[in-house]
Amino acid sequence: MKSVSTPESARPLAAAPPVPGGDPEAILAALDPEQRQVATTFGQPVCVLAGAGTGKTRAITHRIAYGVTTGQLNPRHVLAVTFTTKAAAEMRSRLRDLGVPAVQARTFHAAALRQLRHFWPRAIGGGVPELLPNPFAGIGEACRRLHLSVDRAALRDIVDEIAWARVGMVTPEAYPEAAERARRSGVAGFEARTISRIMTQYEEVKKERGVIDFDDVLLHMVGILSERPDIAREVRSQYRHFVVDEYQDVSTLQHALLRLWLGPGDDLCVVGDAAQTIYTFAGARSGYLLRFGKEFPRAATIRLERNYRSTPQIVRLANTVLDAARGATLQHRLTLVAQREDGPAPGIESFPDDPAEAQGVADRIAELIEQGRSASQIAILFRTNSQSEAFEDALTARGIGYLVRGGDRFFERQEVRRAMVALRAAARLETDDVPRTVRDVLSQLGWSPQEPSTTGAIREQWDSLNALVGLADVIAARPGAGMNDLVQELEERAEAQSAPEVDGVTLASVHAAKGLEWPAVFLVGASEGLMPISMAKTAAQVEEERRLFYVALTRARDELTITWAAARTPGARGSRKPTRFLDGISDHPSNGGSPSPHSRRTGRRTATTYTSCRVCAKGLETPREQRRGRCDTCPPLASESLMDELRLWRREKSRELAAPAYTVFTDATLEAIAERRPATDDELLVVPGIGPAKLERFGEDILDLLRNAPDNGDNSAGQK
Repeated sequence: MKSVSTPESARPLAAAPPVPGGDPEAILAALDPEQRQVATTFGQPVCVLAGAGTGKTRAITHRIAYGVTTGQLNPRHVLAVTFTTKAAAEMRSRLRDLGVPAVQARTFHAAALRQLRHFWPRAIGGGVPELLPNPFAGIGEACRRLHLSVDRAALRDIVDEIAWARVGMVTPEAYPEAAERARRSGVAGFEARTISRIMTQYEEVKKERGVIDFDDVLLHMVGILSERPDIAREVRSQYRHFVVDEYQDVSTLQHALLRLWLGPGDDLCVVGDAAQTIYTFAGARSGYLLRFGKEFPRAATIRLERNYRSTPQIVRLANTVLDAARGATLQHRLTLVAQREDGPAPGIESFPDDPAEAQGVADRIAELIEQGRSASQIAILFRTNSQSEAFEDALTARGIGYLVRGGDRFFERQEVRRAMVALRAAARLETDDVPRTVRDVLSQLGWSPQEPSTTGAIREQWDSLNALVGLADVIAARPGAGMNDLVQELEERAEAQSAPEVDGVTLASVHAAKGLEWPAVFLVGASEGLMPISMAKTAAQVEEERRLFYVALTRARDELTITWAAARTPGARGSRKPTRFLDGISDHPSNGGSPSPHSRRTGRRTATTYTSCRVCAKGLETPREQRRGRCDTCPPLASESLMDELRLWRREKSRELAAPAYTVFTDATLEAIAERRPATDDELLVVPGIGPAKLERFGEDILDLLRNAPDNGDNSAGQK
């Protein structure tokens, strides 16, 4: 590592005096030795290689605070750049807590847009064009002008491809050759020359409408700073010290803008992890991180490898997955060192088919909730969004709330926007009861105290409104808080894209989960064809899938379960195999005598499901129908009196345990018990929703109830 001394000639100009009353040592006291080195290294470029859960945000915010407190940085000349609005808001919040509120922390686009609005009249003339929030309509119009018929899926692929080209600074004319080099031919079924024509036509559409999109913001600023030395000098006099987070995700366009911001200077601190590069398909270039020392020869490199997030067992598994990496993933490889006490070994569970996997995971989640784990502390992560539905159905059947990440941003959802308008109107009226007022207002928009039993859009809308109800309860608990305080909180959250927490299990793709963490994580669909995805053909693409798998593992703090299914549908031939990323995991040598991940087939995997209705013999499609063994429209096979007995028993047991009724058994499980009428432990165990833990806890009660039921007769109809 190069010297970390700070030559006087390399210090920033016009550095601010120390903050009055500031205590530099108090700032450093909260840091480990490597984080402290990050915070105290000035006068040269700094590359921080920070592994998952190693406290990188703490290190860079304390670096800024320490620099300001000691007078080495002027807060007005610092620009901290990150990739999401939420991350930028968190950074600003931490800096305020450290006593340096004047520092600018923004995304690349937000920082560039601010500059563009300021300099556009001087550099271009007139007002800044209106910003196009979504390119779909414009690119769709370009396709129509070229008489190209595209459905929504194809249009989405074209939008993504044009974005890839533009962040790579690839012009329409250069696109065909660039696409061939990157092996990106055949996007949406079109030749590269056709995509090039769409790109050209899209520029014409924007020009005619007088609008620009988000990529244009960066492109225009690169152009202005390149062509106007006077404006470039003005920007560089304003910002002299730069901090860039998630540097492994920087694109060619963002890197070009950053270099123009810097000019001849090199007062730059970057933070990243090559093992978490999962956006190369969108133009991210980890090479800027990997070759930072060559680009900035005076740079110091500091490694953060102490993991404070996960248990040693989870950390060991994540390290083992990277042990088999190849190519660029190995460059600057970080080996995480766990700082927490031991926890349970990660579980690797197999199931016969996808519905059984969803049911098994939902059963396990119900057990965790019964044991005291909050639903919001649990996440189900998957490779593709299409995998979500089965788990939504399984959780709904058990009465467990959930939220799906990765769709529309919370404050951009139509129901949330309508709710905010209605709540602003309500805030103009005098009211002493915030929770009641909010419930009354949102009830007119579709909210109800009882959560819906369906999945999809209805459920998502209810979850959105219910999150606002929950936030209202939190605000109301503050002394003297009223409706205006709630509205102000919502507006601040909307600006920072900080959605209120929903008390439900998080369902998310691994890409959407980047940067997040949960105490308990279920990584599902861990089979070949999904992880790595079947579209990953080249060695580089497979390595990106490995990094994605690694990111998924490192989202877990306390408990991690990896699951996969041998077949897609019940009764199909089990041809799937577990992901290659688990090869050698179970027998990998463990350090310190802690247990390695265990692979097992759970008792839940034997739960009997049905492919055809036992009443009308028609095929069953939904997981709920398959568990029950009949169509929703067919009459139940169980007597109502037996169902009443089971519900009464559940209510009494719920009161005895002081727990919600669904944590004992859901309605779907009670119905399955009543229809199948199991007579032994083994027969009870194959009822969906009953695992070994519930069998041990409630099995004897249920079997006694069934034996003593007055209408106990032949239960053969309930067997497969």
